[in-house]
Amino acid sequence: MSNLHEILAYNEKFVGNKEYEAYATTKFPNKKMVILSCMDTRLVELLPKSMNLQNGDVKIVKSAGAVINHPFGGIMRSLLVAVYALQAEEIFVIGHHDCGMASIDPVAMQQTMIERGVEAKTFNILDHSGVDVHEWLKGFENVATSVQHSVNMIKNHPLVVPTIKVHGLIIDPATGRLDVVHDDTK
Repeated sequence: MSNLHEILAYNEKFVGNKEYEAYATTKFPNKKMVILSCMDTRLVELLPKSMNLQNGDVKIVKSAGAVINHPFGGIMRSLLVAVYALQAEEIFVIGHHDCGMASIDPVAMQQTMIERGVEAKTFNILDHSGVDVHEWLKGFENVATSVQHSVNMIKNHPLVVPTIKVHGLIIDPATGRLDVVHDDTK
């Protein structure tokens, strides 16, 4: 079952009542920062509230586990756009406790894909094309280590200048408490 029609009905009223006016801002982040966080549903409202962020204050990029898989992939490109085109001066990588990526089993996920209709031979084709699906789907064991890995990938990226501060934090999805993994002001 799709949520499409319910969303469209609500949206028609939202636009008709001009409720969007309360969210008017520019494309440039007021606090000149970009956050890379996990796509976890518990963080949708909790993360900005826990950091005292309002609409328009920040750019938010989301990926499973707040992980950057490739230095020249879409996540890194989004961070670079935030910095060089949208005036962000600080990057915050924010992982969280109880992250689903810590328990991802690539073998089980691949099996689920097959059960839902992906042909098993597709994985052989990918493997022969140089794509290690198991490695690509693999999660992490320690959220602090994972956050530090993403921080390091950003800080050591050839297109990130040293004046860009890159911080690493972990949020508790139950309380909103933030713990520092890497403070780039020191």
